[in-house]
Formats: sequence, structure tokens, C-alpha cells
Amino acid sequence: MSTQNARKKIDMTTGPIMRNIFLFAIPIVIGNILQQLYTTVDTLVIGNYCGHTSLAAVGTSSQPVEVLLCIFLGIGTGVSILISQYIGAKLPAKVKDCCATASSFVFLCGIPVGVLGWFLTPYILQFMGVPADARDAALIYTRLVFCGTLGNIGYNMNAGILRGLGDSKASLWFLVVSCIANIILDLTFVAGMGMDVRGAALATSIAMYLSWFVSVAYIKKKFPELGFTFLPKKLQRDELRRIIGIGLPIGLNNSLYSFGHMALQTLVNAQGSVFMAGASVAGRINGLAGIAVQALSSAATTFSGQNYGAKRFDRLREGRIMIPLANGIITFVFGMLLIGIRMPVLRIFNKDEMVLMYASRYVFVMLFSQWIYAIFNVMMCMVNGTGRVRYTTVVNILMLWAVRIPVASLINRYFDGTWVMISFPISFGFGLLCMIGYYLFSPGWRAILHQGNPRQPKQMPSRKMTLAKS
Repeated sequence: MSTQNARKKIDMTTGPIMRNIFLFAIPIVIGNILQQLYTTVDTLVIGNYCGHTSLAAVGTSSQPVEVLLCIFLGIGTGVSILISQYIGAKLPAKVKDCCATASSFVFLCGIPVGVLGWFLTPYILQFMGVPADARDAALIYTRLVFCGTLGNIGYNMNAGILRGLGDSKASLWFLVVSCIANIILDLTFVAGMGMDVRGAALATSIAMYLSWFVSVAYIKKKFPELGFTFLPKKLQRDELRRIIGIGLPIGLNNSLYSFGHMALQTLVNAQGSVFMAGASVAGRINGLAGIAVQALSSAATTFSGQNYGAKRFDRLREGRIMIPLANGIITFVFGMLLIGIRMPVLRIFNKDEMVLMYASRYVFVMLFSQWIYAIFNVMMCMVNGTGRVRYTTVVNILMLWAVRIPVASLINRYFDGTWVMISFPISFGFGLLCMIGYYLFSPGWRAILHQGNPRQPKQMPSRKMTLAKS
């Protein structure tokens, strides 16, 4: 890599750990704020210029899109992990091959997913039990958002490449472009032209394509040594196998997780469009509280991948507790702040008192417990960065399908269904206990951490340590 580009990247294998983590995370935090603004503008414009049924439609339509997208976004995470390991191991040729394979994979997946999503949308909304008064709007919104699938996958794949390279600032500028475009198009299509949810969906899809195009141009200009191209160039079978080996379990986990959220959405939908609207509005504030979680989780994955590739196991030992605790503390403080100001913020989105009452209750339950999620999610990312994704995949699946959905179903059946969100903190506690158990008792994880530690008896991993292990 050139000297100029080296300055843009953050080397996680040297220097103070938390300084590097925060330097890496700050651009992602700002980017996540922009992403929240991205979705918040839809909610804000729809909530003020359209009815509560349109607001409910936008809120429920994000789930089916995530189900099909998440598997490929997980593969993007696999790309990020691989590249960070190659960077740590100083293998520039492997970085180039991985980037070329990832850019080709975007087209291989993006077009079929968009087409499949368009045709499956009616059946998905029927499964979700979307109320009749919101169904037509949800159908239009979801189908048009699926048209932006290629741009969405392309942007997220490129963002994963840049995170793996240690460049977290570039994605921020891509989001600035897409966010400004989304706001202008939302106001033009919905407020100006009265296109309702159709206009909001078009604005979202167009903005995603813009962010993808800008990301391609940036990588081509700033990292010419990668030989990056917009159109498919080559698909390295070995690299594709490694990417899928790490990314597919994460993607399947994310997809099953999103499918589970879609199943939970059916319980939300069963309470009627007013509660749906309240949950949709609450999601905007809950998303803000999760900003630190996502940013530090991305930083933790890159930190773990680079140090694992460089065999800096001493830094993995230092960071494995420090980074999760920092994420938990930041998320708790920010969550308490948002709880204190939730009502004035909620009133910006909607004026209906019943909608606001449900939204306020939803926000309180979620934000009071999100610090638990912040801690165990970063612990998972530390493990994922070494390529060991199987255990974390199983934990996520159990957390959702064995804990959250059954608890939510019991609440809906035997108690007041408008308290289904209590299932979230219960499942968070389960996830944290599982990750603490892994940290303390997993032979493979402990063997990695104790490599080169003179104070510990020599322990070898139960299987040969290689880069990009799945």
C-alpha cells in the first residue's frame, strides 16, 4: 500500500488499544447517525405528511427486506474479516484477490435477490399478518426497496472491504452523499409530489445506488494497487470458498435472526396499526442508542482480525475485556439520556397520543437493557474476527428462536401483547451468559489467547491454527 493510503488506515496491531478502537469507531458512529437519519427521514416525512397506516407500512416493511439481504451482508462481514487477517499477515496479493472476488460476488447475488424479493413480497406480508389497512402501502414500499438491493449489497460489500483495510472514514462520506440525496428526494417525492410510501421507497433505493457508485470510485482512486473494478472481473475460487466459509454462517445467522424479527413483527402487527406505528417510531430512538454498539463491534472485528493475522495474541488478551466493557458503559449512558428526553423526541414524529404512549413504553424497555446487548455483541465480534464463527452463530440462533420468540409468544398469548418487547432483555441476558461461558471455558479460544503468554502453561489449539478459520 502507498504511504498516503497507509496514513488513512488504522493499524490495530500497534499503539494504544482503545485509542485505535475509538479512532476507528468514530467515523462509523457518525456514519451510523447518518444511517439512522436516513431511515428517520422516511419516518418523519411519512409521519407528518401521510396517515398512520402509511407509517405502519414503512415500519413493518423493513423486516422482509432484511431477511433476504442479511445473508449477503454477512458475507460482506466475512470479506472484512479475511482482509483484516491478510493485512495483519502482510499478504497484499491475497488482499487484491479477495477484493476482486467480493466485487464480482455483488452482481452474482444482488440481481437474483432483488428479483426474488419482488415476487416473494406479497407472500411475506401475508405471513407477517400485516393489517388490511396497511397492506397495499407495505406491498408498494417493500417491492420498490427491493429494487435497490444491488446498490445496497454493493455499498455494504465495499464498506466491508474498507473496514478490513483499516479505513473506516471513507464509508462516512459515502453515507453523507446518500443521506443528503435521500432527504432531498424524500421531500421532493413525498412532501412535494404527494407520492406517499412510493416516493419514500424510491428515495431510499436511489440513494443506495448513489452510495455504491461513490464507494467504487473511491476505492479505485485511493487504492489503485487493488485493481478494483465496477463490473465483475474475476472470481477466485479459493478466495470465494474462504469468504463463504466465514461469511455464510454469519449471513445465515443474520438472515435467521431477521426472519425471527419478522416473526416477532407478526406479534406486533397483531396489536393493530396504532401499536405498529408506535413501534415504528420507537425504532428510530432505539436505533440511535445502538450506534455505539455497531461502531465498536465493527472496530472489535477489525482489531481481532488484524491481531490474529499478525499473531499479536498479547493484544487479543488485553482487548477481549476492555473493548466489550467500554461498549457497555457508553451504550448505558447514552440509553439513559435518550430515555430522559424520549417524549419530546417522539412528538417530532407523530402527534397521536396513543401512538406516543406505545412508543414511549417500547423505548423505555429497550433502552434500559441495551447495554447488555452491547457487551455480548462485541464479545462475539472479537471471536468472529479470528474466523471462529460457529459458536456465535449457534448462540444467536438460540437467543432468538429458543428464548426471544417463545417468550414473546407467551406474553402475547397470556398477558398484554403490547409488552412483547420484554422478550428482548430476557434474550440479551441469555446471550451474555453464553459468551461469558465461551470466554471462560472454550479450549480453542483460551489456546489462542495464551499463545506467547509466559505466565500460562503452553497450550496448543485443538486444531491447526490457520488464517480465516471457520
